[in-house]
Amino acid sequence: MPARPTGRAVPPARRDRSTARRTYAAGTRKATAKRGNGGTRSRFSVVRVGLVAIMVVAGLKLVQVQGFDAATLSAAAEQQRATLIEIPAQRGSILDRNGNKLAFSVDTRTLSINLRLEHKTWDNYAVQNPKLVNKNRADGVDFETRVAAMAKYIAPKIANADKLQGRVTEQELLDDFHKTQSFTYLVDFVDPSVAADIVAKFPEIAVEKRSARDYPGGSLASNIVGVATWRMDDPAVSKHNLHGRVGLELSRDNDLAGTPGQQWVNTAQDNNNLVIPNTQRDVQPATAGSDLKLTIDSDLQYDLQSKLTAYVALSHAKGGSAVIMDSKTGEVYALANDQTFDPDDLAHATPEMMSNPAVTSPYEPGSVNKVITATGSIDSGIATPQSTISVPGQLQVGDKTVHDAWTHPTQTFTTTGVFAKSSNIGTLELAQKLGPDRFMDLVGKFGLGQRTGVGLPGESAGSVPARQQWSGTTFGNLPIGQGLSMTVLQMAGMYQAIANDGLRVPPRIISGETRPDGTWVPEPAPAPVRVVSPQTAKTVRDMMRAVTQHGKGLNNGTATTAALEGYQISGKTGTAQQVDPRTKAYSDHLYNITFAGILPADHPRFVVGIRLDAPDTTLQVGDSAAPLFHDIASYLTQRYQIPLSDGPTPVVPLVVSTP
Repeated sequence: MPARPTGRAVPPARRDRSTARRTYAAGTRKATAKRGNGGTRSRFSVVRVGLVAIMVVAGLKLVQVQGFDAATLSAAAEQQRATLIEIPAQRGSILDRNGNKLAFSVDTRTLSINLRLEHKTWDNYAVQNPKLVNKNRADGVDFETRVAAMAKYIAPKIANADKLQGRVTEQELLDDFHKTQSFTYLVDFVDPSVAADIVAKFPEIAVEKRSARDYPGGSLASNIVGVATWRMDDPAVSKHNLHGRVGLELSRDNDLAGTPGQQWVNTAQDNNNLVIPNTQRDVQPATAGSDLKLTIDSDLQYDLQSKLTAYVALSHAKGGSAVIMDSKTGEVYALANDQTFDPDDLAHATPEMMSNPAVTSPYEPGSVNKVITATGSIDSGIATPQSTISVPGQLQVGDKTVHDAWTHPTQTFTTTGVFAKSSNIGTLELAQKLGPDRFMDLVGKFGLGQRTGVGLPGESAGSVPARQQWSGTTFGNLPIGQGLSMTVLQMAGMYQAIANDGLRVPPRIISGETRPDGTWVPEPAPAPVRVVSPQTAKTVRDMMRAVTQHGKGLNNGTATTAALEGYQISGKTGTAQQVDPRTKAYSDHLYNITFAGILPADHPRFVVGIRLDAPDTTLQVGDSAAPLFHDIASYLTQRYQIPLSDGPTPVVPLVVSTP
């Protein structure tokens, strides 16, 4: 039996159609495949074009950055990481005439902290390490415990550092750490070694290099020297240099301060803006200030301050000033006020304590001004020391009746006696003979109504009424020291002219300066003024010796307590009514008590001027400054080993007859 076929037989026609379909399908797949490959290649081409375009743009940008914008971008980057900082200049010292330092600068540090960064650092640490947070840990692991540890550690080390604020306490530091601002200064004037120890323990404490002003004598000459401090409140001045506030520290600030330097440094771009070590460049060194040398003798200054303050207290005066000058050169050896201040304790310094009334506060001098009439009378030949003048008990000048300080009938005085007894009436009689024009000429030559140019800030010129402004009584006031005003320095300057043979040398208190390179530059010498001839000056000087003489009866001078054994003393007392601030009229109980003296009279070396402001004249020490002059003169003779006078002061007639 034949085998069965394994498949269906396909007719030829159908085979052809099937083959045709397979052939068509195959062709279709090939065509489709051919079209698919072309699309892929198209997409690849687009990508390649895009990449090329991006690379071209990037390349162009790179060329722009590295080429055209390189300088601009570099500068911008430099500004972001570079900081210009000042290099403090060393402030010059102030020295007395013997080279003793009255003020100098020492290296210190100022501590500060970035509070915002401190909060962030320790608060984040506490969040990340919750198991370590323990309020009792000494080193602290959150903000509160960290600042508590810092305050406890730092406070005892800087307890007395900030001299302007007094003692620094732990609580004050804690208050600073809890300020709302992002940054705060903690304390100034920290010793560099102490600051280094603190930063080693707490690196977040920032340090600024500064200098502090040291005044080794405390209140010694502080009215002259003044004080220099930091001026963080004034954007116009350097915050890295000390600047003067009062006294010579202020008036000569430009010479003392020097010029700060500067340098560029890189800083970390964080909230601390810390300087990166070893990145300093373009350094311009600071130029130190000049040292200022004064004419002051610090030992004599101390003695004068002490004696004046004690005498003001003893006489119950409102205040007082005194000055000691070299009779030849006009150099000020000492200048004092009863009130002074400690530059290291400004918290307790009042504006009055920091002022300098000896040069800033003029007053009506009283009878010390009679030296003008005495000089004019001798120089013009109106009188001689021995010539006599009849002095009545009162004198009418305009609508004013003038009296002497004591009641007396008409008496005959010598010219010397008029001034040794300080007769107002006798002085006015001589002034009328001299005439107002010659009197005013001498007023100008003696330097009244004009600043002395001593070199101290705030100096007053005093006041002298202009000739065209005089009333009928003006010339009844001026010769006896009322109606015009002067400072104690101007008053001493008048007697310096008499001591120096009629040549007035304006006073000065600055000897010169030593520049940073060591060059000595003397202060310009003031131009002397010829007041009268040497012979006239000597005659007046000899006449004024009678002021201190011990005579019999009416032949006592007004300042016998100013006499100093072994030395001839010339001088003049003064008592001038003050204007009562309530009534605006001359007071019957408020006086300026003055004295001007020359030591020794025969070979002048020093001139001393003293003013007491409204002492209690009912006290024995309140009606004269002569005892204070005696004590000052006694110290001067010892310190400078002044030779004894050629002989005792001769006693001469003052009042020759009384009806």
